[in-house]
Amino acid sequence: MNSESLALLWAREMPYGKYKGRLLAELPGHYLGWFAREGFPRGELGALLALMYELDHNNLRSLIDPLRPKR
Repeated sequence: MNSESLALLWAREMPYGKYKGRLLAELPGHYLGWFAREGFPRGELGALLALMYELDHNNLRSLIDPLRPKR
């Protein structure tokens, strides 16, 4: 885990599925858990989803709050 990967959670959107268009940092835990059970996609998206799952599963979402872009 590095700061660049954490920042990407606020920059990348889910490209498909029920939560298409939602930022990866805002995906619900049950959806991330589904990926953990069924398998994460390959590549950068899968790595970011796995990272977000670990943050959510270990109740560490607050670590990325300071990286949230100002709106």
